[in-house]
Amino acid sequence: MQNQNQQSNPNVAMNQAMSKNHGGHEIFDAHEVLAEVISMLDQYQMYDQHIQDPELKNIAHRQYTFVTQMYNTMVECFKTGQDPSVPTQQYHMQQENEVVYGLKPGQPKKPNSSVSQLSDQGLSAYMLGNTKSLTSLLAMTAAEITNPVLRRVVADSVPNFIELSYEIFLYQNKHGYYQVPQLMEQDMQQMLNSYATVPQQGNNVH
Repeated sequence: MQNQNQQSNPNVAMNQAMSKNHGGHEIFDAHEVLAEVISMLDQYQMYDQHIQDPELKNIAHRQYTFVTQMYNTMVECFKTGQDPSVPTQQYHMQQENEVVYGLKPGQPKKPNSSVSQLSDQGLSAYMLGNTKSLTSLLAMTAAEITNPVLRRVVADSVPNFIELSYEIFLYQNKHGYYQVPQLMEQDMQQMLNSYATVPQQGNNVH
């Protein structure tokens, strides 16, 4: 009787087929990714209560909105194994991609002694930590997913999280929170010239 009902209900049959459209390992990986995205979104809500700079607050709001949609897309294709109703979007940062090089003297860093000492410098660093860790997790997970739709959605999210991270880095760099030292000119040139290209001669691999 149960089999007859399942055969007469195409939705049940489809759901059963989709439930078998994932490997066990990727189920665990997908759960980890989704849990980490939720953690990032939750933490962004906490950061928002303490951010003072309107520019950083705007970055946090735009990134939160974008990642929320990405999360919904990921959840949908994880459940169905089918193309999501809202495809993966492309994140467009608003920072100018000009990096300030060099070091300026400043006070040594140390842990805060209370929540009242939270600053935009520290909060932007927490945001960067969230996006960078998810960049690595998404890239590693995408290489181990068997479902082609979920694999594509996770893989397509990696460049977006790189962009999220770069936007926060540029904000930090502009405000002197993330300084970028350089090598001496002679050392840099030696490092840049350490490798040479080779001519391509077709498929000569033996």
